Amino acid sequence: MTANPLFPRHRRRAGLALLVAVALSGVLTACDETPGPAGVGLAELAQRDVDAGAPGVIVRVDDGSGRVVELARQAPWTTADHVLSASDAFRMGSNTKTMVATVALQLVAEQRLRLTDPVGKWLPGLVPNGDAITVRMLLGHTSGLFNYRNDPAVLRAFTGQDTRVWTPRELLAAAVRHDPLFAPGTDYAYSNTNYVALGLVAEKATGRTLGDLVRERIVAPLHLTKTYLVEGDTSTLAHGYEPDAAHIAPLLPAGTPAGTAFAGPARPAGYVDTTFVNASTQWAAGGMVSSAPDWARFDRALVSGELLPPALLKEMQTTRAEEPEFPDRRYGLGLEQVTTPCGTVWGHNGQVAGYSGEAYTDDTGKRTASVLTTTIFGLAVPKAGAANRELVNAAVCAMLGKPVPGTAAVPAG
Repeated sequence: MTANPLFPRHRRRAGLALLVAVALSGVLTACDETPGPAGVGLAELAQRDVDAGAPGVIVRVDDGSGRVVELARQAPWTTADHVLSASDAFRMGSNTKTMVATVALQLVAEQRLRLTDPVGKWLPGLVPNGDAITVRMLLGHTSGLFNYRNDPAVLRAFTGQDTRVWTPRELLAAAVRHDPLFAPGTDYAYSNTNYVALGLVAEKATGRTLGDLVRERIVAPLHLTKTYLVEGDTSTLAHGYEPDAAHIAPLLPAGTPAGTAFAGPARPAGYVDTTFVNASTQWAAGGMVSSAPDWARFDRALVSGELLPPALLKEMQTTRAEEPEFPDRRYGLGLEQVTTPCGTVWGHNGQVAGYSGEAYTDDTGKRTASVLTTTIFGLAVPKAGAANRELVNAAVCAMLGKPVPGTAAVPAG
């Protein structure tokens, strides 16, 4: 992904150096004292995250033993909007790409699409040089298409400064107004445009809406109860927050357009509530709403082979290096292989206004971990980012049944 004016690459990737991609109430199954650094429990680490500045955080860890840790912590000032629960619906951001990729690969399995199909076959006239860009390139971010979120007009809608509702075709048109990043298939660059194009291809190939395809092929078979594509009841949606204009200004990268800030009702502690900011710029690139339990069920089903034939799951897990500055991440077809302090995991991460989510599973699909945080730029403050990173590392290590390297495990409970 080329650096977004608002989200430079190091900030898009929840769980990297700065980790800006990822209470009074807590919900807990089993025991919340799964060992973390120096034997500190996940509950204490989650509270430290909030104390360091995160408005709220949801943690869910299933180590495959039948014991599931589920907890939520939030800053006191956020409870007037919503009392956070570990099972709340949450905007999943770019985690969406894994679900959309799964649908596309199911269509490949049914021979309704081919990985070698050119985009021009399905979207004639919509993508310049579309006959040279394949479905596989869209899935793996090797198309060279400009990232539409870098377009100034789209950025204004993404931050809620503009309430214009964008259609997927308009997002694609915004992208192709810009020069491509490189010739198709010659390099890698993470671009949300790839998945908007992929969603349109899936709709054209089936005559169904993308929302219907997700419901029919994933949500209904897996009995997911809080998972949908930017539609449906949001009464239990966890509220998301970003620093207000005054507080976010020092956190924005050089070159960000003047006046860039998130719109929303003012809240204490220098935040605005971004829960209902314009979501029309997300769609197939980041528009899924789900919950930690639902997404864990999806990750388990995907990696264990429940949703795709073995050959196509292997294709999905055939990875290539991402940018050199991120040696711990490799990208497949809508799925990332991530090297963590405790081992290699599969999943993705995602960010939309007010929401940062990381969701992972082991290579069997039997273990899962999620850390969902109700801010992006609230974690740009070093103290908050470090606390969140510590929490994510501890959650993944707990999932894998290992202590964080350099610390001693203590008995749980």
